[in-house]
Amino acid sequence: MGKKVKKEVQAPSKDVFDSLAIESKNAETAVLMLQSPEEEVLAKACDALYRFARKGDENKLKLLGLGALESLSKLISHEDKIVRRNATMVCGIMAANNDVRKLIQKLDILPSLIARLAPEEEVVIHEFATLCLAHMAVEYTSKARIFELNGLENLIRLLGSPDPDVKKNSVECIYLLAQDFQSRCAICEHNAVPALLELLTSDYPLIQLLSLKALCSISCEAECRLALKDNQALDHLIKILEAKELNDLHVEALLIIANCLEDVDAVQLLLQSGGLRKILTFAEMSPLPDIQRNAAKAITKSAHSAENRKFFHEQDAEKTLVNLLLTENDGVKVAALQAISVMCANAASKDVFNKHGIPQMINLLSKDSADVREAATFALANLTADCPINASAVAEADGIEALINLMSDKKDEVISNACTVLISMATQESLRLIMLAHGVMQAVVVPLQSPNNLVLSKVALTVAALACNVDARTEFRNAGGLAHLVKLLHSNHDEVRRNACWAIAVCANDDLTAAELYRLGAFNILQEINLSTRRQNTFSKLAENKMLDNNLSLKYNQKGYLSYSNLINDGFYDHGQIKPEAKLPSLEELSKQELNQNRAVILVNTQFPEPAVSSPLPLEEKSEPNPGRSPSSQSRSASREKGSINAQSPVDEKQDTHTGRSPSLSRSGLKDRTPSKGKSKAKKEEEKTKEEDEVPQIQIQEPSADKTQWFPPCDQELNDYISEASKTILPLPHLKEQVVALAQLVAAKMGGSIERSQLHDFSWELHIGELKYELKCNVIPIGKIKKGIFYHRALLFKAIADRLGIGCCLIRADYGRAWNEVKLLDVSPQKGTRGQPETFIVDLMHQPGHLMKHGSAEADNYQHI
Repeated sequence: MGKKVKKEVQAPSKDVFDSLAIESKNAETAVLMLQSPEEEVLAKACDALYRFARKGDENKLKLLGLGALESLSKLISHEDKIVRRNATMVCGIMAANNDVRKLIQKLDILPSLIARLAPEEEVVIHEFATLCLAHMAVEYTSKARIFELNGLENLIRLLGSPDPDVKKNSVECIYLLAQDFQSRCAICEHNAVPALLELLTSDYPLIQLLSLKALCSISCEAECRLALKDNQALDHLIKILEAKELNDLHVEALLIIANCLEDVDAVQLLLQSGGLRKILTFAEMSPLPDIQRNAAKAITKSAHSAENRKFFHEQDAEKTLVNLLLTENDGVKVAALQAISVMCANAASKDVFNKHGIPQMINLLSKDSADVREAATFALANLTADCPINASAVAEADGIEALINLMSDKKDEVISNACTVLISMATQESLRLIMLAHGVMQAVVVPLQSPNNLVLSKVALTVAALACNVDARTEFRNAGGLAHLVKLLHSNHDEVRRNACWAIAVCANDDLTAAELYRLGAFNILQEINLSTRRQNTFSKLAENKMLDNNLSLKYNQKGYLSYSNLINDGFYDHGQIKPEAKLPSLEELSKQELNQNRAVILVNTQFPEPAVSSPLPLEEKSEPNPGRSPSSQSRSASREKGSINAQSPVDEKQDTHTGRSPSLSRSGLKDRTPSKGKSKAKKEEEKTKEEDEVPQIQIQEPSADKTQWFPPCDQELNDYISEASKTILPLPHLKEQVVALAQLVAAKMGGSIERSQLHDFSWELHIGELKYELKCNVIPIGKIKKGIFYHRALLFKAIADRLGIGCCLIRADYGRAWNEVKLLDVSPQKGTRGQPETFIVDLMHQPGHLMKHGSAEADNYQHI
């Protein structure tokens, strides 16, 4: 037998590495394995990292810290499909973390992810690539990048994927991209509407909901709404509303319908199909507040169109909205009130809300929710705008008190809206009086201190609307509102300043309020405003003129002119000119000053201080004059108490009766009113006792709080002048004769005729000084002046003429010059036109009663030294 030979084993090649099975329990090792060139190692490492990342957010952050994302960003585009798939899975799961998304954006991985949406890729890759894109689409910059890389087209294509996860991720990403208007238009251009509508029939509620959300976003664009209409989207949405099992989708469906209802065509389509009525009924009957709120919002959006408001009115939408006000949810109430506000643009709807709705809105004014109060006041503001019937309905529903209470509300919009309602109601005098009775003038003082310009503007306008009579102005003045109103003149907000000027123009319509406004500095501020071309407005000049017209002492001081309509009343005083920056002292302040060398203040006052009475006088007793008080002054005081605002020119008043007298003077004879001086003392006492027996209800109140009240001295001499003039001048038939006679009377009382050459010998200054010393006062009643110069005589002429109803103006010049102008009919035969009134200057010094035609040489000579 031959020897057995042992077979030799072939040794392995020296350059081949033997296979090595490694089991690692550290994520760091797996991250390091991502650098391996072996596809199998890469695939297994990615798979391990995917399972590790999905366990929690902390793991994602750990991988981020280990630098896994940098390696994964390259593996997403690996040539091996398994490696590519597993790497995409890891990126998709990690993108749920905000920090990871920032790094993805920084590394610009989005192009690689969008490339993975190609049709040839596996479904799993599609799933996790779309998941990653859905996470990234939360950020605006990522949305813009996806849109730039044409990712939208691939996402829309994947809506037809057989895999529900791919559909879910794709539609979610499309919904997030649709938040940007640019993407919304692109979605419609890529014909995504049919695919999105198809998803409404999905078996997965989440896909249905995301599809509705995407449709809701794109329905904000008119072009997209047209695409929805062409694809019968409204029919799909109505079916969803009718299906009770899909109640979780009703809210979103209503939001889409709300957007579609902005188009008149869509409203007509629903009206024809009966869908509009179904929507209103559904909103009214649904127990879900969100559905009711969205239904009301749908009406609000659609009702901005006049034609749509008409359609809703035909479907009794007002009834649905009023019923929604009865719900317990504040959000529903707010939405319904907003819809009512828009529907008010339809006059027929306003009438419906007048009968049904206003009482419910009034009840909401006292709710705890500020949003409800704001919406309720806004609805009432629209309801009452240019609608007196609704304004009366608000008053009948006890809304006045509720609105006034809102003046102290914490929310600025509530105050502003409430003011708007009060302004609308103030156009009716009866409602205005009710508001005044409820203390509205005190209530508006509080919001006048608001820092909000809208509130200040509205409240100032409210004051302008309400302060139409003396009582309202007095109440506002006593409440301290004028000071806050004057502060608004400094506002840099144009509307606030404008409305403040308007309110001051209204408030300055009586003497006391005008004087208080001047004391608060309103006049100087208005002058500054009117000097500025930027700050002046329509009412700033009006306010300044009103303050002057109702404070004639100030007007004569500032302007040196009183017009025909400026009637001098009791309490007028001529202080003389002051410096522009100086302030005119009040009559009381001037009376209490110590004697000085300044020019004497000339006072016009025929009124005695009146004691307070506990009950009004009967009509017969009211006509009895106070001793020493002219009847005309009584009638003027009465007219002021009644809230008379604009005084009619005496020139115009002459034409009222055939006697040529003013209406106030023709009512009673001045002659009969003059007290008789020949009565015996016993007879006077007898008459006094008789009067006390006839008028037992008059009770003179003892002065308590008014002990220190100051009254100007009564000028008995002036009273006598007026009585004398009424006896001798009023019976004269012609106005010219009356003017001449009055001029002669004034000159006679003031020292007679003084030749021009003798003026320097007319010692009127010494006479005035003696009167000041005698009265121990710088204020001299004009009737006590027996030697008067130009400005004394002109003032006395104007004061008596105004009482008699003779129209004239008073003009002051320099160096003590002043004169009166009257308008008379020119009856000169040289004139071919009879009846044209001309202006004449009345001579009160040199030839008393001589009339000089305005502009003539002798008139110029009289006016100047």
